Amino acid sequence: MKIRENYTCPLEIVHDFVKGKWKTILIFQLRKGTQTFSQLKYGIQGISEKMLIQQLKELQEFGIVHKTSSVGYPLHVEYSLTDRGTKLLEAVLIMQEIGVDYMIEHGQTELLEQKGIICTNQIPTKK
Repeated sequence: MKIRENYTCPLEIVHDFVKGKWKTILIFQLRKGTQTFSQLKYGIQGISEKMLIQQLKELQEFGIVHKTSSVGYPLHVEYSLTDRGTKLLEAVLIMQEIGVDYMIEHGQTELLEQKGIICTNQIPTKK
């Protein structure tokens, strides 16, 4: 994906950085620190290998993700957030929190529990 030359607002640039189904999820996954391609693929249910490669490449082009390759065989590649990526992670974590609140409000807690995001005793009860 190419960055456009003309924007009317800085938010358009950030939107171009993260638009698509997987980029914010990749940034969220990398909150844990450096990960291999396999760890990312395993941690994101439903993403194809081709899509993961494409999304990581775009995030690298935008300066959000850093790729480190080791010399030798087998090739070992790791991905991590850059300073810009870490800053963007703050926004992604806020988005995650809003999504969790919404799911709790609408009784959609089963998935949150399966993912280890919340426990049943953390769900507020209605009074």
